[in-house]
Amino acid sequence: MNENTSEPAKDGIILLARFLLVLLFIIFGWDKLTDYHGTVAYMQMTGAPIPALSAVIAIIMEFIVGLAVLLGLFTRPLAVLLALYTLATAYIGHHYWTMTGMARFEAEINFFKNISITGGFLLLYVTGPGKYALDAMLRRG
Repeated sequence: MNENTSEPAKDGIILLARFLLVLLFIIFGWDKLTDYHGTVAYMQMTGAPIPALSAVIAIIMEFIVGLAVLLGLFTRPLAVLLALYTLATAYIGHHYWTMTGMARFEAEINFFKNISITGGFLLLYVTGPGKYALDAMLRRG
């Protein structure tokens, strides 16, 4: 984006970026919320520590924090929190270096997807939520 791009266009793109960045979290956070027992079983399968607590943390981070970022509420601190969460889940849930075959390939893709998403959250921290956000309405941008 160059210096001639209008502020409304930049703010619209930031809004779209926030939506695209958290869409995955909101969808899968909702799935985890509506199938809590399945989520706990998945956490056990991946070796997550304290699976029941890990499931609650995943639901809060993905669904609730994801919605807050979408709405642009506490965007900067939550972007950092989601960056750390996404990095942690890359190591806990996608440890491709311990796998072989197709499982390794799929986990490696998901690991680096998480690394890329982490970069997106860090960029959101730097840029802020833009004009179309509750933070801007409340003057905390």
